[in-house]
Amino acid sequence: MRAVIQKVLEANIGVVESHELVHVDHIDQGLVVLVGITHDDTNRDVAYVADKIAHMRIFADADDKMNLSIQDVAGEILLVSQFTLFGDMRNGRRPSFIEAARPQQARALYNDLADLLMDMGLVVKTGHFRTHMNIELNNDGPVTILLDSKKLF
Repeated sequence: MRAVIQKVLEANIGVVESHELVHVDHIDQGLVVLVGITHDDTNRDVAYVADKIAHMRIFADADDKMNLSIQDVAGEILLVSQFTLFGDMRNGRRPSFIEAARPQQARALYNDLADLLMDMGLVVKTGHFRTHMNIELNNDGPVTILLDSKKLF
């Protein structure tokens, strides 16, 4: 499981239906988490990523030092499924998505991740799975963290 985590002041997500943007949700200070799921991911990967998201210290404390977690600042999470995080560009000019999980498996693990984060007391808002979405965010820092449950980076 891979995640691109961006610290934000706020973010909006909308679903595109029939060429029109339908507003879905908004978060204030927190994290936009783009998550990609591969075919061999399990609940162990979900637990690893959820723990990292909930406890990573990337918010400023009183001394303006990255020392607080999203839990410490009562931030919100916008969790968005993004199979393209497993796009492979090593050959040719068009990405291969063969490493991305099939939709049924990915949806289940994505939902498990959202549920686990909520069980940790976090406010989690989600996009719509397998839907064209537009995301607007006001990046804070900017701070962007790459996470891989297999610890490839």
